[in-house]
Formats: sequence, structure tokens, C-alpha cells
Amino acid sequence: MTAKSADEDAASPQSGARSRQRSLLRELPILVLIALVIAMLVKTFVVQAFVIPTGSMQDTLEIGDKILVNKLVYHFRAIQPGDIVVFNGAGSWEPAAPTSPDDNPIARAYDDTLRKLFDTVGSLFGSPLDQTDFVKRVIGVPGDHVVCCNSRGLITVNGVPLHEQSYLYPGNEPGSAPPGIPGHFNVRVPPGYLWVLGDHRGISDDSRGHEADPGNGMVPENKVIGRAFMIVWPPSRWRILPIPATFDQRGIDAAAGASAAAVPAAAGVVGAVPLTWLYRRVRRSRPRRGRRTRPHRGPFPYRR
Repeated sequence: MTAKSADEDAASPQSGARSRQRSLLRELPILVLIALVIAMLVKTFVVQAFVIPTGSMQDTLEIGDKILVNKLVYHFRAIQPGDIVVFNGAGSWEPAAPTSPDDNPIARAYDDTLRKLFDTVGSLFGSPLDQTDFVKRVIGVPGDHVVCCNSRGLITVNGVPLHEQSYLYPGNEPGSAPPGIPGHFNVRVPPGYLWVLGDHRGISDDSRGHEADPGNGMVPENKVIGRAFMIVWPPSRWRILPIPATFDQRGIDAAAGASAAAVPAAAGVVGAVPLTWLYRRVRRSRPRRGRRTRPHRGPFPYRR
């Protein structure tokens, strides 16, 4: 073996390692972009984080809590009494957003592309509820007769009294209401709508305060963004948000659909496929370290 060939052999592992490092650096932006796209798809279609800005759902949801909202669940079951939902109130509780096009074509192009992208990326870390988004608890679903209150001061749904002590703000009664908003009501929820209330009844601007608006305080089902199912921040507040036991009483919601417990699992399986592919790609790009063995030339079997 010549000196030149020996030098080439010694340099080849180093050059191979450098080549693999360059390959990983080239692939890294692609991996980041794919991860970002997956995160945006999850946020758009599966789960979205929101930050609570007011105390209308205390003590269930505190100001500053970050919640996760399941956006798939109502494709698999109906909205149920007791669900905590995030919905868009534009056109029902708030004036509909203006639809007049911008005269500036550059501004329109920015709004339709980069602005939506930036808003989506920023919302991956939790979107604050804006002026047209609300979070409330569903009390009545289509067809329900909801009354406040009976002789015992309890809200009834289809004649069944709700025992709300487990989630009402301490000191509130079922009929507590902010000044100027009637605490008592007698409504029948029409098809396609919901009757919703806050857990902190004494300060909550909910269906009771919007009976003069389109829909008579009702929220259109097609405006529901999803079901809040978990508090994820701060860590001391981490917990699941179940439907209170009082809503399990017979007669409250006879048309309740099947549970959506399998939805997060299914979403996890779907999300695991691209993540597994990314992991395999990263592993292939890393240099492999193995142990060299010399060829066996003896008459007996070689054992390691």
C-alpha cells in the first residue's frame, strides 16, 4: 500500500462524516417546515389552544388559563348539555364582520396569505379569545325547555332540576346575573341553536344578556369552534374538563351521542405517522458507528 492510498483511507471516514453533517444541515429546514405544517394542520382541524381573558367561567376557568379545544369531537357526537364550548358570536351576539373587499390589491394579497400564516403560527402557542369568540357552558341543546328558576331556585332542563354547586362560582346562585341582565328566563331552544351560561353567573355576559340580539340569545351550533376539554397552563391548574354529573340525569338530553373518547387517540395515531417518518429520516442521516471484525480464516467455526 502506498503512502497516498493510506492517507486517502484515513481521510475517508472524516469526509464521510462531514458529508453526512452537510446532508443533515440541508434536511433540517425541510424537517422544521414539515413539523410546522403538521402543527398548523393539527391546530386548524384537530386541537387549538386558547387563553381565557375574563372571569365569566370562574372558578372552572381562571383568567390566563390556557385551554385545549377539541375541534373534531362534534363530527362524531352531538353537542351535549354540560359541555364547555368555544364559539364565534359574530352574527348572533356581535355584529357580523364586514365583508367589503379592500381596495388595495397588495393589502388583500397580504391578508389572504402572509397575515393568515403569521396568525396561524402565533396561535400555535395559544390564541386569546378575541371580541367575537366566547367560552361558555352549554345548558340547553335543540328542543330543550330551559327555565330559571323553580321553587327551589334551581334551573330546570325539560323539567329536570340541575344541581350546579360543583361548578358555580362560590356565592353565586343559579339565577345570579350581572346588573341589567335578567337572571330568570323561560326558553325553548330551537333546532340548530344552543342556550349557554357562564359558571360565574354574577358577572357572565351570556345567553341571558343577548335575548334582544339575533337568535334571542341562542348560539348557532355551526358557530361552535370546539369543546374545551383540558386546562394545560399554568401547570398548577392542569386538569381535564369533564361534563358535571348533574347533566347525566335521565331526561336532560335523551339524544346524547356516543362518547368522543376515541377521537384524541385516533388523532394521535394519524399524527404519529409523519412523526415516525421524520424520526427515521433523522436516524438515517446520522453516522453509524459499528465494531470492525476481521475475516475468519481458520478451519473451525468462528464464534463471537
